Amino acid sequence: MKALPKSKVAAFAVGQLGWAMMSGLISNWLVYFYQPDAASQASGQTIFVPQGRVFLGVFTVIGAITALGRIFDAVTDPWIASLSDRCKSKNGRRIPFMKWASLPLAVSTVLVFWAPVGGESSVNVVWMFVFVMAYYLSITAYCTPFNALIPELGHDQKQRLNISTAISLTFIVGTAFAYAAPMIWGAMEGSLGRVMAIRVTFLIFAVIAFVCMQVPVWTIREKDYVETKPTEGSAVSSLVKTFKNKDFCVFVASDIFYWVGLTMFQTGLPFFVTSLLQLDESMSTVFFVAMTALSLVFYLPVNLLTKRMGKKKLVLLAFGMFAAAFLFTAMMGGGLGIPAVAQGFILVVVAAFPMAIFGILPQAIVADVAECEAVKTGENREGMFYAARTFAFKLGQSVAMLLFTALATIGTGGTGYRVVAAVSGGLAVLGGVLLTFYNEKRVEKGLRGKSA
Repeated sequence: MKALPKSKVAAFAVGQLGWAMMSGLISNWLVYFYQPDAASQASGQTIFVPQGRVFLGVFTVIGAITALGRIFDAVTDPWIASLSDRCKSKNGRRIPFMKWASLPLAVSTVLVFWAPVGGESSVNVVWMFVFVMAYYLSITAYCTPFNALIPELGHDQKQRLNISTAISLTFIVGTAFAYAAPMIWGAMEGSLGRVMAIRVTFLIFAVIAFVCMQVPVWTIREKDYVETKPTEGSAVSSLVKTFKNKDFCVFVASDIFYWVGLTMFQTGLPFFVTSLLQLDESMSTVFFVAMTALSLVFYLPVNLLTKRMGKKKLVLLAFGMFAAAFLFTAMMGGGLGIPAVAQGFILVVVAAFPMAIFGILPQAIVADVAECEAVKTGENREGMFYAARTFAFKLGQSVAMLLFTALATIGTGGTGYRVVAAVSGGLAVLGGVLLTFYNEKRVEKGLRGKSA
């Protein structure tokens, strides 16, 4: 079976650029759009849904809907993975799903923000719920088969690390584009108004993302590079087998804490900038782009250090650095006696290196575990391994959205946002503790058995 050439690795990574843009719009701006803070409302942001903790006196509308969306997303992951693992299309097991999921993903992402009633209304609540669910189903249908291709296209650890590095690069760039949205909509606000400027910006992004997601579909002939046979059995039986892998379970448990903390932090970043640092919302773009650029500088060192230290030690280091970054965020503001912009760039420097590590290594770890399991059992369940991982961490993300939207309402003057950052730091510490139980040597021994 042919090795994937660099040109095809690049084409594959462009697909990640597309869906990362769509994911970034939802992750970074959905709560900001539907649960705006005072600064956003002062800029002309419309209130579309009821505000405050209206469900059971604990949950907000946007928090409940996004949490349900994550749960729905998590539940559909094993289903899509099983369909993909069992697919018998002449074009392969993964590419057909990616081909047909691209357009619904782009369209649903835009429509999430296109609430039909220009004011607070239950109609908008229903609209948002429907299209949030459509978005999560579409992104699952694209991303689960996409991720399953990582161990299939990468025939050894070096190739899998190279692919993981490439898609991590485009994921960060795509997310950075999403964070740049305020600069684009800001240029159109004068003529279109704030809400329409945001919607047009997201529409432009969706068109670009759709084209990017189609690139690997039309440039990679899956069966030229992948030699696997469809699996048998139901989604449930495949999922149960996957979670019987002890090393995978340990990694996933650690991963859940990472994603809960990271989701809360990323959702809160625009609020940290406007409420804690008292800076313009466009500065969130400046800080994230700077963090992205600096993290890219660390990509080569991460690859080199991985060969010397192994993946586990570097991820543990990243957990510790993220914990420090999150806890620093909880203290940001006038009380530190440091200029607000300087505080933002301190956060950028502290978070950039762990951002590079988490961008590359978790995908490579899952690929290693999936390949080790295939060597041991003879079953190619790569799709289910990635789906099982996303099933777990998306359940965690649903908890994160409930926590963020509830904790953010605590107190006044940004107190809730400080609590969010502090909790995120604590979760990073717990994630690191759990990862210490991952047996990297056992996985590598299994992979060496394949080489033998």
